[in-house]
Amino acid sequence: MNTPTTQVVIELSTIIDDNGQMEYNKIQETGFLYKKGNLDVLTFEEIADDQTMIKNLITIQSNRVNIKRSGNISMNQQFQEKQTTENVVKHPYGSIHMETFTQSISYHPLQKAKSGSLTIAYTVRLNGQEERHQKIDLMMKEDMS
Repeated sequence: MNTPTTQVVIELSTIIDDNGQMEYNKIQETGFLYKKGNLDVLTFEEIADDQTMIKNLITIQSNRVNIKRSGNISMNQQFQEKQTTENVVKHPYGSIHMETFTQSISYHPLQKAKSGSLTIAYTVRLNGQEERHQKIDLMMKEDMS
């Protein structure tokens, strides 16, 4: 089985609107993009604030996205347009139940000499608390270094 693999530079921005209290996070990492049929898989590692390694696996299909993180923080967050999904986030301080309602998913695959992008708008409710509006913006481009 031969799956096309491309080394990519990833810029991932997350915006959290917690009742008007805004939080912005941005990371830039190098990873790999695997394409198989109508499925794209993006893998990369990031260093957390506590200097531990977190592995990220993002599976992208036309109407659904799955973000799996493993390491000091582990989760398997699923996004399906106009649907609510649930998962448990595990970290050193305990577990958090997460309910995600996906409003929209927009994906533009990486093409030769053209950046790819993934945007997900959604709400999250942690342990039954008030929901927060969140947005993920992911840009990827071929790593030419």
